[in-house]
Amino acid sequence: MTDAKQQRRFEITSDADDIFEATDVNQAQKPLQDFAQKWQLLEPDAVRTFLKDSELTLTFYQFPHDLHCHVRTTNHLERWFREFRAKSDEIGAFPNETSCLTVFCMVLERDHAKHNRKASANNS
Repeated sequence: MTDAKQQRRFEITSDADDIFEATDVNQAQKPLQDFAQKWQLLEPDAVRTFLKDSELTLTFYQFPHDLHCHVRTTNHLERWFREFRAKSDEIGAFPNETSCLTVFCMVLERDHAKHNRKASANNS
């Protein structure tokens, strides 16, 4: 990737971050409009893709502010699926749907237990 492309990518990411760092959905509208206006001519495909589902993307603002960092990305889901994939690779094949769901629930419970330990340690 050329230096110019890297710089543009950095600027686009930085401008997009402004949208997600607003305190509520109303404050996010201005950076969203600024983003579209600034990048429409240079990166029309990126702007179209970004705006297409922007209403859905901003639904995390419906949650309390202290949860925004947890619900605005899919990192938790991606980690769960990665762990589930690793476990299912160990098993090979599931004999039925129930066994598959059981392993998935165990992965979720293990992750939940890890987070509870961290919360308990922080409260000590």
